[in-house]
Amino acid sequence: MPKKKAAPESSSSDSDSGPDDRTPVKKPKKDSDGNLQFELSNNRRVTVSSFKGKVYVNIREFYQKDGDWLPGKKGIALSPEQWNALLEKSDEINKAIKET
Repeated sequence: MPKKKAAPESSSSDSDSGPDDRTPVKKPKKDSDGNLQFELSNNRRVTVSSFKGKVYVNIREFYQKDGDWLPGKKGIALSPEQWNALLEKSDEINKAIKET
């Protein structure tokens, strides 16, 4: 049985931005202590900070009180080594997500 050829993709000379369905990437902000903070969702953020002279990647839930966003109890602080170990396993984790 012969294979069908895929239709060529149409392109326009004025469109090089990629698919329109991508979520726009928000630029990191600085928190009140000057640490870079990346928003994952409405109430979850990743912050790169230092504590007692050591650098950590904090993944934490935030809550709103009196109009201010404050860090909650739920979260994890990863050392740079743990963060890199997580990144190295990202392909395996993505595969497991697709298989679940």
